[in-house]
Amino acid sequence: MKSGRLIQVLLLLQSRGRMTADELAAELEVSPRTIYRDVESLSAAGIPVYSDRGPAGGYQLVDGYRTRLTGLTTDEAQSLFLAGLPGPAQALGLGEFAAAAQLKLLAALPTELRSKAEQIRQRFHLDTPTWFRGDEPTDHLATIADAVWEQRRVRMTYQRWGNQTVEREVDPYGLVLKAGTWYFVGSGRTYRVSRVLALQVTSDTFDRPKDFDLASFWAEWSEQFEARMYGDRVTVRMTPAGLAKTQYLLSGYQARVIRDADPRPGEEFGFPTESLRHAVADLLKFGADVEVLAPNELRRELVAAIRAMHDVYNGAKLPAWFR
Repeated sequence: MKSGRLIQVLLLLQSRGRMTADELAAELEVSPRTIYRDVESLSAAGIPVYSDRGPAGGYQLVDGYRTRLTGLTTDEAQSLFLAGLPGPAQALGLGEFAAAAQLKLLAALPTELRSKAEQIRQRFHLDTPTWFRGDEPTDHLATIADAVWEQRRVRMTYQRWGNQTVEREVDPYGLVLKAGTWYFVGSGRTYRVSRVLALQVTSDTFDRPKDFDLASFWAEWSEQFEARMYGDRVTVRMTPAGLAKTQYLLSGYQARVIRDADPRPGEEFGFPTESLRHAVADLLKFGADVEVLAPNELRRELVAAIRAMHDVYNGAKLPAWFR
């Protein structure tokens, strides 16, 4: 509706400053001509919006003008309460403030929306950590968050994979919570907060790159990370039952790669894996519903594992290390 779009234009100009008609049109998925008419409507309603011409021009509000957030729809109010994550807020040292903000929002809502928001809170709960995994230590999370806000460089002792310890000096751009695990992005790289052994916030500030977008960076980095992790391929073929099992016996990335390849039962395809050792563990889950065609080294590893299992369940003499 036009009234809702006018509010969106107003809030965009208030939160982002000067924006061109093309930028507003792209954000709201309308034509620039529609934006021209919307700005005229805002001006006619007494909103102090003006335009500058030229390459650096655009629309903006008169300095100091602010509008109060009004006109929340039922869906918008519900979404605000669905977005509440008390666990992560508490980890960031913001639990008390998040609770206070939610109470203020609840008190400010009309009676009808207030009851809807309370229903949402009582009926839906967001639990971000994955199953069967304890909480990771995040002793330095709040300090990193402060450095992100204040744009201050940090020095840290970091434990890389393989227990290798390194010293790093990093400009922290942002924090990401992924399936219950905290990461922070710094100077174009990604670090796991639980692997930060020591941290010092320096007095040096940094300029955050203007073209850096945390969500876009994370999406691209995640895709590249998964592709690197499952960079090897082994050749297999599966029964119909085996192909059906891929969706719940494998990681999400492996299942997606196989789903995109869309192999038919009995047709050979490249099975994504981290290494031959990981492939043995993954493929044993499928029992007789999978056959490895290549490499021969993996076939031998699987045969050895199956024979050892056969010996265990047939009462054969077990090796000394097993006892």
